[in-house]
Amino acid sequence: MRFLLFILAAMTLTAAPVLGAAEGGSIFGVWLTEGGASKLEIAPCGDNKACARVIWIKNPTYVNGKDGPVGTEKIDRQNPDPSLRSRPILGLQVMEGLTLEGEWWKNGSCYDPQTGRTYQCKMQLESPTELKLRGFIGFSLLGRSYTLTRDQSESSRTVLNRAQRNGFP
Repeated sequence: MRFLLFILAAMTLTAAPVLGAAEGGSIFGVWLTEGGASKLEIAPCGDNKACARVIWIKNPTYVNGKDGPVGTEKIDRQNPDPSLRSRPILGLQVMEGLTLEGEWWKNGSCYDPQTGRTYQCKMQLESPTELKLRGFIGFSLLGRSYTLTRDQSESSRTVLNRAQRNGFP
């Protein structure tokens, strides 16, 4: 009997960290960009894919006349397609088509509205609160890495719960 209790206690203690990691072990949710200028919501899209859109901007209007008319909503001014240059940055989809391969989400594209450029990208969950994002052209070695920090607010947990209900990791 003592042996059985020992086994149950050992299983409980070893399972606790795994269960806790599973709660924060998803890329889905709300992430703060480096520097805290914006928040991205990463959510399931399409067939087992991940996408992201801008859901918050620290300064949602232009504050410098060089960037755009002061006081007006920031728009996708740098887009190479003139017909898309009037789209608001807030709500803009900036990542699409990422699929899970092992520990990495790969084969997607990331759009940078500040430059109007689209890059190949991949990302990996470094910890429950840090997501490593790599944007590149051609080869992953020729690119730049960013670290996103999980937003711990209720809205972030709602996105994560919705993704888990839909069968995403």
